[in-house]
Amino acid sequence: MNLGIVATLGYGVLAIVGGIIGYIQAGSKVSLLSGSISGLLLIFAAYLTLQGQTWALILAALVTGVLVVVFSFRLAKTRKFMPAGLMIILGTLALVVMVNQILTATRV
Repeated sequence: MNLGIVATLGYGVLAIVGGIIGYIQAGSKVSLLSGSISGLLLIFAAYLTLQGQTWALILAALVTGVLVVVFSFRLAKTRKFMPAGLMIILGTLALVVMVNQILTATRV
């Protein structure tokens, strides 16, 4: 299992957990729904990448990129580091790993 899969899986689980926490703390159904959908997409992409489907890592990078943009807008609006700032930092790190993995796979 390569680092791209681990980053995808980890960020997917984090998105689901974050959605659940947002629902519990603020009663936000939007957080629960968006966290669950994006997290499940990322976990599914990690599974497909593990099965040898290289396009799935591109899907994971796109989902992660969208999440980073959404959380950037949220951070700009609320000016609160948690949870948006943390998700931006971790999402950017995961995105760098994913893009590196994609570029490495296409070079071969």
